[in-house]
Amino acid sequence: MQLRHYFPPLIAVLIWAANTVVSKLAVGVIDPAAISFYRWLLAGVLLALVFGRPVWRLRAQVRPYLPKLFVLGLLGMVVYQCLGYLAAQTTSATNMGILVSMMPLLALGLSVLLLGEAATAGGVGGGLLSLAGLAYLLSHGDPASLLRHGVVAGDGLMLLACLSYATYGVLIKRWKIPLSNWHSLLLQIWCALPVLLLYYLSHSAPPLTPAGVPLVLFAGLPASMLAPYLWMRGLARLGASRATTLMNMLPVFTVAIALLFLGETLHVYDAIGGAVTLLGVLLAQCWKRPLRRPAVLPAV
Repeated sequence: MQLRHYFPPLIAVLIWAANTVVSKLAVGVIDPAAISFYRWLLAGVLLALVFGRPVWRLRAQVRPYLPKLFVLGLLGMVVYQCLGYLAAQTTSATNMGILVSMMPLLALGLSVLLLGEAATAGGVGGGLLSLAGLAYLLSHGDPASLLRHGVVAGDGLMLLACLSYATYGVLIKRWKIPLSNWHSLLLQIWCALPVLLLYYLSHSAPPLTPAGVPLVLFAGLPASMLAPYLWMRGLARLGASRATTLMNMLPVFTVAIALLFLGETLHVYDAIGGAVTLLGVLLAQCWKRPLRRPAVLPAV
């Protein structure tokens, strides 16, 4: 496998990490409801210019799948994005990046529950290890304090956002909607936009200011269009297993960008908790031995 095939998905992960930092930069500059709506409106209009006609020609084929596409749009573009922008108001980009690294593990657990996939030793062991790492991280090195004070609101919202996106990924796998990635993405965006518009209007968000425009442009163009394109190229060249492993670089990139551009401090509990959490995710990805082996019937 040539090294150059790793660059597109790695750049995609770097863009998504930068977008996590953009979520933090948006605090106090643009309302979460506004950036959620404008981001996907921009991406939806541009994608419609490219793929609108082909999708319209497939409208009879698409119609039966619209309810499922609406659910996917709700989970991926509404719940995940809106909760992420809300979380950024009360937690750090460092924490957000580390929490996002839990998504493969959450998807693994949901696959067992929703798809009936066999639980693995790595999934259970890695899950417990990641929970321990998260408890250490979110409690600032004092897990007992979680029982006394709970978690910061932003951390809790980000966990819910990650659960929403993990559910999104599992449902895509389960439903197997017979559309190309771009056609599916376009339809999901336009299913989500009416909900995002209602959310935006209900919040009476202030108008978009010049300071907020670059944030919307980054979220709507590189993060919503370029990164998915690069990621799909990586999947095609490397295969799902190799490409997915590169997602483990997201918290590393996020922490590095947050240190450089936000001046965030990497505390000891961040490093220890993040490392243990990531180790648990890697364990779940690599140790795939089923917990229960099928019984071998005696020969007759």
